Amino acid sequence: MSDAGFVKACMDKVLAGGRITIDEAERLLATNDVMELADCANAITRRFNGDVVDVEALINAKSGKCPEDCSFCAQSTFYETGINKYPLLPKEQIVEQAEMAKQGGAMSFCLVCAYRSPPEKDFEQICETITAIKEQVGTEVNVSLGFMTLERARRLKGLGVKRYNHNLEASESYFSKICTTHDFHDRVNTARIVKEAGLELCCGGIIGMGETPRQRLELAFSIAALNPDEVPMNILIGREGTPFADYNLIDPMDAIKAIAVWRFIMPKTILKIAGGREVHLKEKDRLALKAGANGIITGGYLTTGGNKPNKDITMIKEIGLKAQ
Repeated sequence: MSDAGFVKACMDKVLAGGRITIDEAERLLATNDVMELADCANAITRRFNGDVVDVEALINAKSGKCPEDCSFCAQSTFYETGINKYPLLPKEQIVEQAEMAKQGGAMSFCLVCAYRSPPEKDFEQICETITAIKEQVGTEVNVSLGFMTLERARRLKGLGVKRYNHNLEASESYFSKICTTHDFHDRVNTARIVKEAGLELCCGGIIGMGETPRQRLELAFSIAALNPDEVPMNILIGREGTPFADYNLIDPMDAIKAIAVWRFIMPKTILKIAGGREVHLKEKDRLALKAGANGIITGGYLTTGGNKPNKDITMIKEIGLKAQ
C-alpha cells in the first residue's frame, strides 16, 4: 500500500471509532507524504473537535529553585541558567495578569509554579488567589503545581479549578535520561490523582530531547492511556546551563508529523502546541493548526517569551478557525 493509501486507511479507522497501533503510528511518523498526513489529521480534528482553537495564557507564578533535576528545565536548582528567580507572586499581581490575559483574548489562565509540591503556606495563598481570579476576573482557571495529594486536588476542584497540568515529559523508556530525582511512575500517579479528584487532566510532554521516533510515540500512547482532556506538545528549547543546552533544533516538519500522528492516537483531546512553537515552527504554526493541533499557549511561557495574544487570535481567524 502506498504512503497516501496507508495514511487514509488509518484515518478511516480512527474516524470509525477505532484506534491505531504503535506499529501503525510508527509508519505514519515515517511517511514522506507530510501534507497527506496533515490533511488526514485535520479531518480527524474537525470531526471530533469542530473548528475551534483553545487559547490559553499562563503565568510563571513562582520561578526557579525547583529541587528536581529535569535536564531540560531552566528552573531546576541543579543548574545555573541565569533566569529570574522569585518566590510565589502576590495575589494582586497574579489577578492583574489574569485580567490582562482575558482582555488580550485568552480564554483561560493557567497558574504555574516551580515546585516539587507546594509548602502549605504557599498552597493556601494559591487557593486564595484562585478564588480572587474567579470572583474578580471571571475567567477559567487552570493550575500546574507539581505533585499532588488527593486531598489537595479535591480542594482545587472545590475552588472551581477546571484543569490540572502535570506532564509525563518523556516516554518511560527514556525518562531516566532526563530526570533522576523522581521517576516516570511518580508523574503517572499524580495524573491519576487529578482524574480521581474530578479535575480535568492536562498531560503532555516534550519532543526533541534526543528520544527516538519510537519513544516519541511511546510517550503519546502513555499519555493517551490516562484519557487526558488536554495534551500540550512542547518542543525543546535548549537552555544555556542545562544538560540539554546544545541539543540541535528539531526539523519543523518532524514536529508537524509528530503533532499529526499524536492526533491519530488521541482523536478527541485538545492537542495544544505549547513551549517552543514560536522558535521551531515560526509561521508553520498555521500548518500545525491544520495538521492536528487545536490549541495554543499564547503570550509567553515559563522562562521564554511568546507571541502576543492578539497576534495569535488574528492568525487563528485568518486560517478559518475560531478562538475559544
